[in-house]
Amino acid sequence: MGDKKVVVITGGSKGIGRATAELFYKKGYTVYSISRSACDLKGVNSVICEITDGAWFKEAIDDIFNAEKRIDVLVNNAGGGISGSIEKTDPADARKLFEINFFAQFEAVKYTVPYMRSRNSGKIIFIGSVAGALHVPFQAFYSASKAAVEALSNCLRGELAPFNIKVTTIQPGDTRTNFTEKREKKFKENDEDYGDRISRSIKIMEEDERKGMSPVKTAQVIYKAVKSDNPKPVYTVGVSYIIFVILNKILPKRLVLYILNTIYAK
Repeated sequence: MGDKKVVVITGGSKGIGRATAELFYKKGYTVYSISRSACDLKGVNSVICEITDGAWFKEAIDDIFNAEKRIDVLVNNAGGGISGSIEKTDPADARKLFEINFFAQFEAVKYTVPYMRSRNSGKIIFIGSVAGALHVPFQAFYSASKAAVEALSNCLRGELAPFNIKVTTIQPGDTRTNFTEKREKKFKENDEDYGDRISRSIKIMEEDERKGMSPVKTAQVIYKAVKSDNPKPVYTVGVSYIIFVILNKILPKRLVLYILNTIYAK
């Protein structure tokens, strides 16, 4: 236990979570990664946990608070992705994705907020996605889960305002991480109904991700939000993605969807 601020990062062993853990440790925070796999970063406390197991997850959060007597920042980063047509997605796969991308974030909040409220202070960061605003064909459940995360974040922001707990969503655009390789592909290369449209769509998406931003860029925006006395509700990462999100708000929805469908569903 000490005077250093404590940040808890779910999914801190890889990708954006790992980059965020490294940055916050360098900035002088006590850092905890809660993940299925160990975080090997020097100085970062690694907690192995299945975040979709509520009892296990709660125990991990309780243990961190009991050791440190404070949790100042929660970064809800852990997540996954599936791809394929809505029609042929197994409902069990869709529910599993929401367990990871949405319900685990809700439970992290549920277990952490009482500790933040007891100190009348805290920051909660949700990692959303530009895909939560720009809805891409053949990854509907990922887009839906990230849109749900932003809605949860916005509602929570109002609920926790009287307790000086600030809530923000970070929307990264295409980012170079192992997420691309981990995405579960729930389709055939040449589907009897959709042909090769799905595989071509996912190929375009994955090429964009492999050429995308470094996860360090998102980590820097997370740090900016945490350091702000009055962080914005949403931060979009990457200049081009900021433009896309703005255009999505001002252009007719029919036109936005036409453009996305031309790119990803032709």
